[in-house]
Amino acid sequence: MPETQQDVLATYRRELELVRGLSEHTVRAYLREAANLLTYLEKVERLPLPELDVHALRSWLASRAADGLSNTSLARAAAATRTFTRWLADTERTPHDPGSALGAPKRGQYLPAVLSAAQTKQILEPGPGAPPAHPGNENEKNSGPDPLALRDQAILETLYSCGLRVAELCALNLDSLNSESATLRVHGKGGKERTVPVGRPALVAIAAYLSAGRPALNPQAAESALYLGARGKRIGDRAVRTMVSKRAAGIGKHVTPHTLRHSAATHLVDGGADLRSVQEYLGHSSLSTTQIYTHVTPERLRAAFTQAHPRA
Repeated sequence: MPETQQDVLATYRRELELVRGLSEHTVRAYLREAANLLTYLEKVERLPLPELDVHALRSWLASRAADGLSNTSLARAAAATRTFTRWLADTERTPHDPGSALGAPKRGQYLPAVLSAAQTKQILEPGPGAPPAHPGNENEKNSGPDPLALRDQAILETLYSCGLRVAELCALNLDSLNSESATLRVHGKGGKERTVPVGRPALVAIAAYLSAGRPALNPQAAESALYLGARGKRIGDRAVRTMVSKRAAGIGKHVTPHTLRHSAATHLVDGGADLRSVQEYLGHSSLSTTQIYTHVTPERLRAAFTQAHPRA
């Protein structure tokens, strides 16, 4: 009896999680592309998996482009698919690896969305007229602190202060924080570990959350995760993304956890930090990845112009 699509994806998930040790976010992204491809093969190409070839892959990629995917997204989909087809060949589900011949549009050199210092402050320090973070929460109906609001403030400060990816933040444990040295031990992509400094506002927010927020979310203290969801278990990246988006609604700009990471890196470079330090801070394997943060902001250009130009 041939494997179903669900069987293939379930086995592939185990490969990504247990054998390769990829992060939850990466596993989810790879499975999404694999599922999309398998559905396309079944419903459009009507091609059994063992007959998968590069022409079908190119047709699938063209359909993704027709759906409006950018070159960057197409390149990412192609890379994920090459990982999938290599695994298919290695496990003899296909006679060869058709993905080895699959190209993709080059990723465009783009500048990541970056917040100004004022916009960042507006998100991290909402004014007194800001709506409650969690309308209807019972804790907001009495005089006690809202544990979810304390958690959200600590998460926002941590994301910006430490320049974390959302998966890295969700993976933090209680013992990841060293309050005495004001550092966080972070597990990044590929299982790489790094230590990053934590700013004073973030330390204050985390301390408030640990004192009055986290105990209310998990009174039994049986969960090792630093940041908890409303039900007392480790928070997921979707909840973090939703919270950040709602918190930033007032600035009229789409903001994600990665926006805060980009902004932190840009503000460091603008402040004079050297690229090697920023590379270590972000957990980049290559300095070329970090160099995107050397883009010149209008404020930085104006300051340089005013300082150096004879006719400024």
